[in-house]
Amino acid sequence: MHVTMIHLHIKPEYIDDFLQAIRLNHEGSVREPGNLRFDVLQLAEEPERFLVYEIFRDEAAARAHKESEHFRAWKEKSGNWMASPRVAVPCEGLFIGH
Repeated sequence: MHVTMIHLHIKPEYIDDFLQAIRLNHEGSVREPGNLRFDVLQLAEEPERFLVYEIFRDEAAARAHKESEHFRAWKEKSGNWMASPRVAVPCEGLFIGH
């Protein structure tokens, strides 16, 4: 499994725009054949910070996700909304629930 945790820090004035765009990315991502999980989380005490937790069957499925129309649209829209660069942390999935 190919697991990535993405840390996002959004400028406060763009949070609503970000939520609309990431929802569309989420909806497209969970329909991808290689996607096993795609969670979008907002930090309770820092509402401008988000985590995306994604699991793909393998590295090829993760690469295909980055070429998808919904991902490219989200990335293009959200670039100026970031208060700091997004940080993607690759992980090895050891014990994954369902």
